[in-house]
Amino acid sequence: MRLRLTAAAATILLCGVALPAVAQFGPPGPPAVGVATVQRRPVTETSEFVGRVQAIDRVDIVARVTAFIQERLFTEGSEVQQGDLLYRLERLPFEADLQAKQATVAQMGALLRNATITLNRAQSLLSTPAGQRSVVDDAQAQQASFAAQLMAAQAQLRASQINLDYTEIHAPIAGKIARTTLTTGNVVTPASGPLTTIVSQDPMYVSFPIPVRTELELLRRYADKGGFAATAIHLRLPDGTLHKEPGRIDYADPTVAPNTDTILLRGRVPNPLRPGARPGEPGNRQLVDGEFVSVLLEGVEPLQQLAIPRSAVLSDQQGSYVYVVDADNKAQLRRITLGQSTPALAVVTGGLTEGEQVIADNIQRVRPGAVVNPAPVGAPPGGPPGGGPAAPAGK
Repeated sequence: MRLRLTAAAATILLCGVALPAVAQFGPPGPPAVGVATVQRRPVTETSEFVGRVQAIDRVDIVARVTAFIQERLFTEGSEVQQGDLLYRLERLPFEADLQAKQATVAQMGALLRNATITLNRAQSLLSTPAGQRSVVDDAQAQQASFAAQLMAAQAQLRASQINLDYTEIHAPIAGKIARTTLTTGNVVTPASGPLTTIVSQDPMYVSFPIPVRTELELLRRYADKGGFAATAIHLRLPDGTLHKEPGRIDYADPTVAPNTDTILLRGRVPNPLRPGARPGEPGNRQLVDGEFVSVLLEGVEPLQQLAIPRSAVLSDQQGSYVYVVDADNKAQLRRITLGQSTPALAVVTGGLTEGEQVIADNIQRVRPGAVVNPAPVGAPPGGPPGGGPAAPAGK
């Protein structure tokens, strides 16, 4: 019985001591939040699309004459320069044909000279009793005939020279050369198809479709800066890295794709050698013909836009919204419309006015209509934005 009384007395004593301690704490104050001012800031807006890299020049190398392939003078997959000798075909039959045509030209030249002498003799005798007009006419016709035959022989000689020149196949453009389809010793004809292909390397095209609505928005946004001339192209490669060289839009399709309501844009992007790479080795450039890339279309100069920190923007099924701190330090939910944004800043095109304060930090403790204790983002709580005197917590 004594132990029970002692325990009860201890409980009463503890309760009597604890109650005054609880009574010392008042109701919690308004939550401290960080706020940011809605203001115009320079924002470089970026639009992202899917594009494909294309070589500017692509040439299929075909034979112009029928002959054996005598020699291949390039390394498959390497880069060649314009004018480089790629294939050498058998020349002997074409050299023989050229000599025969040269002999025909010499023969026709000799006959023409003799006909000219005959014509001159007949003309000189025309003023004498031995001269006859019919002889002069025949001599003139013979000379004209031999002159025409000489022209034909000269044309055939030129054709033979051209065919002989075709036994050496040179690169018409500079670029990277593909595999050969026929090896040394095979007979090649004009109907054999491409022997190989050369694709240019620097610069490259990138083509990407964009919705017509997006195109109109971009043109309106940069209308006073030159339209698409005020934008730059950056490419994100399939591994996520960015291509270092920016490009420019140089072409827009004149027709909208009827099935997708998109318009095709094309940009020109430099594709230099990688640092330390050699022109002949594989993989020496970042951009490859036919490669899929992400196209980042951004303005050359930043635009002045109403912007707030990304952390201030919340969203639900109805769209995006923020909490605005009013004159009574109450958090008011405000629906907003967002424009093109960056990872750090959200561009606001509707719902906010310049100078308003939005909550950007400790936003999870905010409820619509609740009083908050605002301070600039990154500053200690208790002071209003701008460092002025603290506003009252509530009225």
